[in-house]
Amino acid sequence: MTRSPRHGLDFRKALSVVVFAAVCASLATIALLAATIATPAGASSAAEKSLRVYFVDVEGGQATLFVTPQGQSLLIDTGWDGNNGRDADRIVAAAKDAGLNKLDYVLITHFHEDHVGGAPQLAARIPIATFIDHGENRESTDGPTVQGWQAYQALLATGKYKRITPKPGEVLPVEGMRVEVISADGALIEKPLPGAGQENAACKESETRPADKTENLRSLGTFITFGKLRLLDLGDLTWDKEMELMCPVNKLGKVDVYIVSHHGWQQSSSPALVYGIAPRVAIMDNGAKKGGTPSTWDLIEKSPHLENLWQVHFSDEGGPAHNVPAEFIANPPGPDAGNYLELTGYADGSFDVFNSRTQAKKHYPAQ
Repeated sequence: MTRSPRHGLDFRKALSVVVFAAVCASLATIALLAATIATPAGASSAAEKSLRVYFVDVEGGQATLFVTPQGQSLLIDTGWDGNNGRDADRIVAAAKDAGLNKLDYVLITHFHEDHVGGAPQLAARIPIATFIDHGENRESTDGPTVQGWQAYQALLATGKYKRITPKPGEVLPVEGMRVEVISADGALIEKPLPGAGQENAACKESETRPADKTENLRSLGTFITFGKLRLLDLGDLTWDKEMELMCPVNKLGKVDVYIVSHHGWQQSSSPALVYGIAPRVAIMDNGAKKGGTPSTWDLIEKSPHLENLWQVHFSDEGGPAHNVPAEFIANPPGPDAGNYLELTGYADGSFDVFNSRTQAKKHYPAQ
């Protein structure tokens, strides 16, 4: 059969369309495969390998939740009691945001009400496997402290929880990060950490103060390492103990993140400690009316390698001159909103800090 010229053109045109469509489909498949391999998997892998740290707003107490890539959790302190379970609810909300349905470890730094008070309410809201503390309450003359201690003892007496009472130098059994005990029940590590041990010039800038007589002295402090990332949390360890720890030699070395001791009150954060550890970032779990002493704020801000100080609250005591810019504050003046800060850390030493109020984050590259 003789095909007309028009039919021949139609056939070639149709064939070209088919070939073009096939090529496009192949290219799309290749692009999709490349994107799947390079971008989502890489991003997912990075997220899965990160350490997440929530600085929960408990209005001037402490509640710091660590979640490792292995899914293990460590909560340092439980905030206050009362307030219709406000602090426990905020901790549980952070745990749920991290995908947790239980807490593996709850560490109580000491037995003041803003640190241990929320434990019974928290235990009623989420399963807890193990409590960690420094031992016995040593402040038997303060009513609220005794009350908080007794409530905590009643919780332990139920037999539902394991209890660990570590000594300085011990490493806690948290999978996915190294948590070494620095201080506990008034005792301190005897030898410098690896890489530390140099003479601390900042000791000359730190006055000598009398020994503290409260539970603050007994704080269970920890040095946390995740790959190259180094974080320090000493609870409410006081100035006099800081001097023992940092003078004449610095037993801790440098850190990336300093979880500001004692909510930024002047009883802690001596030059010997702050200048000695030389943090890149400091995070202060203060309240509007608790913590953020101007003299301590000034000292931290002058730390030689500090890039940023972040605050859970605007400090009323600090006023305009002694608070960081609004972008670095989770809760500015005004109604209680319960905003939190979140740190995402990576094994190469880089990390991000996210402000839940502004929904913005700042990246700190590895050094």
